Amino acid sequence: MSSPVQRVTAGAVVFDMDGVLIDSRSVIEFAWREAAREYLARDLTEEEVRDHVHGRNGSHTVATLFPGFDEQRQREIWRHVDRIEETAPYEAIAGAAEFVLALADAGTALALVTSSWPAKIDHALDIIGVRAALPVVVHRDEVSRGKPHPEPYLTACSRLGLPPGEVVVFEDSVSGVRSAVDAGAWCVGVGSEDLSDTGVLLTVPDFTGVSVRIDEQSTATVLVDGGIPVVDLSRRVGSANA
Repeated sequence: MSSPVQRVTAGAVVFDMDGVLIDSRSVIEFAWREAAREYLARDLTEEEVRDHVHGRNGSHTVATLFPGFDEQRQREIWRHVDRIEETAPYEAIAGAAEFVLALADAGTALALVTSSWPAKIDHALDIIGVRAALPVVVHRDEVSRGKPHPEPYLTACSRLGLPPGEVVVFEDSVSGVRSAVDAGAWCVGVGSEDLSDTGVLLTVPDFTGVSVRIDEQSTATVLVDGGIPVVDLSRRVGSANA
């Protein structure tokens, strides 16, 4: 984990899903690689997966990696990938479900911003037991410009009724961090990808070292690395509706 640059105050916490709440990296890679073998008769390169799969909306991925197909055929390819992703047996990122539920118990406003879609979202969040704790959801079909554009996080902030500067986001990809930071939100990086030059507050490998403390005034504080305070959730805005 990198050392915290500063301690911030926020009124809401927003999560990406893939790679942040659920361990889906291998499923996503398998789905797009399988589609490439089926429709292109070749394997995707590591660079193609890195630059055009992880943290990207499926519309970008299918248009970039399958440019020689017409729109109908691209929709078929995308649906082929979707079917694999929305039925996979996902597992939670270590400590993620516990952290989300602890924030919900503390009365923190929570939201999900993801390039996934309702069928996959419901399936994955039901598996890890946090669907009810994330009442505000912004998914790929609700924005015209996906990550790395800031629109997804600006949409979430609008629904939460908070300016981006009062929102902390947990993201795992360069594309996702750029979306959050360009929207004006604070961002914590999650996972093993090098996010040091993207504007994140700090990075954590997972949520096993992240916890929530409630003081006598019922104010929640997010702690990392065994007790270092990073985020004060002092503005209690309650739950918002999706």
